Amino acid sequence: MGRDRYGGFAELFAHETGGEDYAITVVRRPSSPIGVIAPHGGAIEPRTAEIARAAAGDQFNLYLFEGTKRIDNYDLHVTSCRFDEPSCLALICECRLVVAVHGYSSDDETILLGGLDTVLKARISRSLRGALFRAETEGHRFPGTDPRNVCNRGSSGRGVQIELSRAIRGSAAESRFVEALRGALLSASAEDLSSGPD
Repeated sequence: MGRDRYGGFAELFAHETGGEDYAITVVRRPSSPIGVIAPHGGAIEPRTAEIARAAAGDQFNLYLFEGTKRIDNYDLHVTSCRFDEPSCLALICECRLVVAVHGYSSDDETILLGGLDTVLKARISRSLRGALFRAETEGHRFPGTDPRNVCNRGSSGRGVQIELSRAIRGSAAESRFVEALRGALLSASAEDLSSGPD
Protein backbone atom coordinates (compact mmCIF):
# COMPACT_ATOMS: atom_id res chain seq x y z
CA MET A 1 0.00 0.00 0.00
CA GLY A 2 1.07 3.59 -0.53
CA ARG A 3 1.37 6.57 1.75
CA ASP A 4 -1.47 7.21 4.20
CA ARG A 5 -4.06 9.75 3.14
CA TYR A 6 -4.21 11.24 6.64
CA GLY A 7 -1.31 12.06 8.91
CA GLY A 8 -3.40 11.78 12.07
CA PHE A 9 -6.91 11.73 13.42
CA ALA A 10 -7.56 15.47 13.55
CA GLU A 11 -7.23 15.43 9.77
CA LEU A 12 -9.20 12.20 9.38
CA PHE A 13 -12.08 13.45 11.53
CA ALA A 14 -12.28 16.62 9.43
CA HIS A 15 -12.93 14.61 6.27
CA GLU A 16 -14.68 11.39 7.33
CA THR A 17 -17.99 10.81 9.12
CA GLY A 18 -18.28 8.70 12.26
CA GLY A 19 -21.01 6.07 12.11
CA GLU A 20 -20.90 6.18 8.33
CA ASP A 21 -17.27 5.93 7.26
CA TYR A 22 -15.83 4.44 10.45
CA ALA A 23 -16.83 2.99 13.82
CA ILE A 24 -14.99 3.17 17.14
CA THR A 25 -15.47 0.68 19.97
CA VAL A 26 -14.06 1.07 23.48
CA VAL A 27 -14.68 -1.53 26.19
CA ARG A 28 -13.11 -0.98 29.59
CA ARG A 29 -12.31 -3.78 32.02
CA PRO A 30 -10.90 -1.76 34.94
CA SER A 31 -9.58 -4.82 36.75
CA SER A 32 -7.42 -5.88 33.79
CA PRO A 33 -3.89 -4.60 33.06
CA ILE A 34 -4.18 -5.66 29.39
CA GLY A 35 -5.55 -3.79 26.39
CA VAL A 36 -6.18 -5.53 23.06
CA ILE A 37 -6.55 -3.15 20.13
CA ALA A 38 -7.26 -3.34 16.40
CA PRO A 39 -6.35 0.09 14.99
CA HIS A 40 -7.01 -0.94 11.38
CA GLY A 41 -10.17 -3.02 11.72
CA GLY A 42 -13.23 -3.34 9.54
CA ALA A 43 -12.44 -3.25 5.85
CA ILE A 44 -9.00 -1.65 6.38
CA GLU A 45 -7.30 -4.88 7.50
CA PRO A 46 -10.15 -7.41 7.39
CA ARG A 47 -10.89 -9.69 10.36
CA THR A 48 -8.47 -7.90 12.71
CA ALA A 49 -11.32 -6.35 14.72
CA GLU A 50 -13.11 -9.68 15.07
CA ILE A 51 -9.89 -11.35 16.16
CA ALA A 52 -9.12 -8.62 18.70
CA ARG A 53 -12.65 -8.84 20.12
CA ALA A 54 -12.41 -12.61 20.47
CA ALA A 55 -8.97 -12.36 22.08
CA ALA A 56 -10.18 -9.75 24.58
CA GLY A 57 -13.25 -11.78 25.49
CA ASP A 58 -14.79 -10.66 28.77
CA GLN A 59 -11.42 -10.26 30.49
CA PHE A 60 -9.40 -7.58 28.71
CA ASN A 61 -9.81 -3.95 27.66
CA LEU A 62 -10.71 -3.59 23.98
CA TYR A 63 -10.35 -0.87 21.37
CA LEU A 64 -11.42 -1.13 17.73
CA PHE A 65 -11.19 1.37 14.89
CA GLU A 66 -13.10 -0.07 11.93
CA GLY A 67 -13.38 1.18 8.38
CA THR A 68 -17.00 0.95 7.22
CA LYS A 69 -16.90 2.85 3.91
CA ARG A 70 -18.42 1.25 0.83
CA ILE A 71 -15.10 1.69 -1.00
CA ASP A 72 -11.59 3.04 -0.36
CA ASN A 73 -11.36 1.93 3.27
CA TYR A 74 -7.58 2.04 3.14
CA ASP A 75 -7.99 5.84 3.11
CA LEU A 76 -8.73 5.39 6.84
CA HIS A 77 -5.38 3.71 7.54
CA VAL A 78 -3.33 5.85 9.92
CA THR A 79 0.05 4.24 10.44
CA SER A 80 0.80 2.98 13.94
CA CYS A 81 3.40 5.65 14.71
CA ARG A 82 0.83 8.38 13.96
CA PHE A 83 -2.19 6.61 15.44
CA ASP A 84 -3.44 9.30 17.84
CA GLU A 85 -7.19 8.57 18.03
CA PRO A 86 -8.09 10.14 21.41
CA SER A 87 -10.31 7.39 22.82
CA CYS A 88 -7.66 4.80 22.01
CA LEU A 89 -4.92 6.76 23.77
CA ALA A 90 -7.21 7.38 26.75
CA LEU A 91 -7.84 3.66 27.11
CA ILE A 92 -4.34 2.32 26.65
CA CYS A 93 -2.73 4.86 28.99
CA GLU A 94 -4.55 2.88 31.70
CA CYS A 95 -3.15 -0.46 30.45
CA ARG A 96 0.26 -1.78 31.42
CA LEU A 97 0.25 -4.35 28.62
CA VAL A 98 -0.98 -3.48 25.11
CA VAL A 99 -1.35 -5.91 22.22
CA ALA A 100 -2.15 -4.54 18.76
CA VAL A 101 -3.63 -6.88 16.14
CA HIS A 102 -2.80 -6.09 12.51
CA GLY A 103 -3.04 -7.81 9.15
CA TYR A 104 -0.43 -8.09 6.42
CA SER A 105 -0.53 -9.40 2.86
CA SER A 106 0.87 -12.90 2.72
CA ASP A 107 -0.44 -16.32 1.84
CA ASP A 108 1.51 -18.31 4.42
CA GLU A 109 0.71 -18.73 8.11
CA THR A 110 3.78 -17.01 9.56
CA ILE A 111 2.91 -14.62 12.41
CA LEU A 112 5.18 -11.60 12.82
CA LEU A 113 5.62 -10.29 16.37
CA GLY A 114 7.01 -6.84 17.11
CA GLY A 115 6.93 -4.23 19.85
CA LEU A 116 9.11 -3.21 22.78
CA ASP A 117 7.73 -5.67 25.35
CA THR A 118 10.23 -8.48 24.82
CA VAL A 119 8.91 -10.51 27.76
CA LEU A 120 5.28 -10.55 26.59
CA LYS A 121 6.41 -11.04 22.99
CA ALA A 122 8.37 -14.14 24.00
CA ARG A 123 5.41 -15.47 26.00
CA ILE A 124 3.06 -15.03 23.03
CA SER A 125 5.62 -16.58 20.69
CA ARG A 126 5.91 -19.70 22.88
CA SER A 127 2.13 -20.05 23.02
CA LEU A 128 1.79 -19.67 19.25
CA ARG A 129 4.52 -22.19 18.54
CA GLY A 130 2.85 -24.58 20.96
CA ALA A 131 -0.25 -24.22 18.79
CA LEU A 132 1.87 -25.13 15.74
CA PHE A 133 2.18 -21.65 14.25
CA ARG A 134 5.37 -20.18 12.84
CA ALA A 135 6.13 -17.03 14.83
CA GLU A 136 8.98 -14.64 14.03
CA THR A 137 10.09 -12.14 16.68
CA GLU A 138 12.93 -10.39 14.85
CA GLY A 139 14.42 -9.79 11.44
CA HIS A 140 11.09 -9.06 9.74
CA ARG A 141 9.63 -5.86 8.26
CA PHE A 142 7.28 -5.00 11.14
CA PRO A 143 9.55 -4.55 14.21
CA GLY A 144 7.17 -2.16 16.01
CA THR A 145 10.00 -0.73 18.09
CA ASP A 146 9.30 2.99 17.65
CA PRO A 147 8.16 4.40 21.02
CA ARG A 148 5.47 6.33 19.11
CA ASN A 149 3.96 3.08 17.82
CA VAL A 150 0.50 2.79 19.38
CA CYS A 151 1.34 -0.65 20.79
CA ASN A 152 4.08 1.00 22.89
CA ARG A 153 1.94 3.81 24.29
CA GLY A 154 0.46 2.01 27.26
CA SER A 155 1.49 2.95 30.80
CA SER A 156 4.63 0.77 30.66
CA GLY A 157 5.84 2.30 27.38
CA ARG A 158 6.15 -1.10 25.74
CA GLY A 159 3.76 -3.48 24.04
CA VAL A 160 3.39 -6.13 21.35
CA GLN A 161 2.41 -5.76 17.70
CA ILE A 162 1.00 -8.85 15.98
CA GLU A 163 0.88 -9.09 12.19
CA LEU A 164 -1.43 -11.81 10.88
CA SER A 165 -1.31 -13.01 7.29
CA ARG A 166 -4.31 -13.31 5.02
CA ALA A 167 -3.89 -17.09 5.24
CA ILE A 168 -4.80 -16.99 8.96
CA ARG A 169 -7.48 -14.30 9.01
CA GLY A 170 -10.85 -15.82 8.19
CA SER A 171 -9.51 -19.38 8.01
CA ALA A 172 -9.82 -22.38 10.31
CA ALA A 173 -6.50 -21.29 11.84
CA GLU A 174 -8.04 -18.07 13.16
CA SER A 175 -9.74 -19.67 16.18
CA ARG A 176 -6.57 -21.62 16.97
CA PHE A 177 -4.63 -18.35 16.95
CA VAL A 178 -7.17 -16.65 19.24
CA GLU A 179 -7.01 -19.53 21.72
CA ALA A 180 -3.20 -19.44 21.78
CA LEU A 181 -3.10 -15.66 22.19
CA ARG A 182 -5.69 -15.71 24.97
CA GLY A 183 -3.73 -18.38 26.79
CA ALA A 184 -0.62 -16.19 26.76
CA LEU A 185 -2.54 -13.08 27.83
CA LEU A 186 -4.38 -14.82 30.67
CA SER A 187 -1.07 -16.09 31.97
CA ALA A 188 0.57 -12.66 31.64
CA SER A 189 -2.40 -10.97 33.31
CA ALA A 190 -2.32 -13.30 36.30
CA GLU A 191 1.41 -12.78 36.70
CA ASP A 192 1.14 -9.01 36.33
CA LEU A 193 -1.65 -8.72 38.89
CA SER A 194 0.17 -10.89 41.39
CA SER A 195 3.43 -8.93 41.08
CA GLY A 196 1.84 -5.48 41.28
CA PRO A 197 3.17 -2.27 39.70
CA ASP A 198 6.86 -1.67 38.95
